[in-house]
Amino acid sequence: GVLFGARVPVVTGLTQGCLPIGPVHDVTACQRNIAIALDGRPALAVLKEEIGDRYGSDLRRIAGHVFAALPIPGSDRADYVVRNLTGIDAERELIAIGTPLTEGGHLMFCRRDPVAARLDLERMLADVAWRLTAPPRGGIYITCLARGPNMFGRDSGELGIVRAALGDVPLIGFFGNGEFSHDRLYTFTGVLSLFL
Repeated sequence: GVLFGARVPVVTGLTQGCLPIGPVHDVTACQRNIAIALDGRPALAVLKEEIGDRYGSDLRRIAGHVFAALPIPGSDRADYVVRNLTGIDAERELIAIGTPLTEGGHLMFCRRDPVAARLDLERMLADVAWRLTAPPRGGIYITCLARGPNMFGRDSGELGIVRAALGDVPLIGFFGNGEFSHDRLYTFTGVLSLFL
């Protein structure tokens, strides 16, 4: 990691690589990591309604494309963490998610594909550029190894988008398998820190 002194201003940004595909739902019944009911309805019925016919009737096709997102309570930036859908019980209309759930909590679904990843990266870069008070002297970009060529093609397409938005800023970074932003562990994200 890198530790900056208090006199070094830093502007950070987080891109999820995903976009919500529906509203935030109340978790009205769950058991450990199993979503039983959302908004008082069977969890799988809610998911099917939101994805529509995009993936056809074969729910196996959503693997790697549709994820659960848990909004961060108190976040002033509509932040959320993304977790895998780890199983579906079509008979009982249950969804297993890669994290424990709590009744009264919130959950939404999001899609992850190259278009969503690009749009969210551009959103984050516009926000970071707007918050800059001086030209950046350099930066660090940590991106999930599930992004890179998988979402942005070969030849450093992701960094090309960063450069197009911010100009010729000295930037270093690496691929991670889980990224930290503020005090939370994320997945599928890009974390940009610019020092001024």
